[in-house]
Amino acid sequence: MPVTGLPRDLEGLRIVQLSDIHLGPFMSARELVRLVDMANGTRPHLAVVTGDLISDLGDPLDDALAALKNLKADAGILGCHGNHEIHARAEDYATREGARLGLRFLRHEAQMLQFGQSWLNVAGIDYQSERTGYLRGTEKLVKPGAINLLLSHNPDVFPIAARKGFGVTLSGHTHGGQVNLEIMRANFNIATLYTPYTLGIYREGPASIYVTSGIGTIGVPVRFGAPPEVALLRLRAA
Repeated sequence: MPVTGLPRDLEGLRIVQLSDIHLGPFMSARELVRLVDMANGTRPHLAVVTGDLISDLGDPLDDALAALKNLKADAGILGCHGNHEIHARAEDYATREGARLGLRFLRHEAQMLQFGQSWLNVAGIDYQSERTGYLRGTEKLVKPGAINLLLSHNPDVFPIAARKGFGVTLSGHTHGGQVNLEIMRANFNIATLYTPYTLGIYREGPASIYVTSGIGTIGVPVRFGAPPEVALLRLRAA
């Protein structure tokens, strides 16, 4: 991840990101445990979870949290909620139970992390709807003198996050398109109908976003041209 103004103490900082798990009929708790082990194998400084632990009300949220609590990172585990936590009316429970297990979901709040003599300010927000306006009031979460990182399930917020002072945004939501097709020598997937940020790194002036393809599926248990991933990000000076 290219980061403008990255201090030396944050150079090479490793962040492992899990997103869009959708634990349920097509993603087992046993598989999630294996993926957590994979994440731990990256020896991250920070672990983040960017939403959609489950798909629907009645899905095994407790199993998802029980697996994710075993993530091992020097600075702990931070997360944000996705639209399916809202759909399942699970945001409050996941926040409360996650905190009990050592996984902190940031809900329009931030946590400062110190590495050496430098600070990484990690902010998180619940899923953002364009109807109600993106990132209202989040400028208060930006800390001068720190590298400001935003956890947002929805990548659409990126241009606004960049303007508000977040140098790095980590998102999911799109599943990398889940099914990608080549049409007229151009890549097409359903996610491109609502966001230009579907997979990988994008830049907006001095700011960067990484959109992960995530782990699970929604709608149909199929991926094509968008393999699932446990993402390991290394911060590098832009």
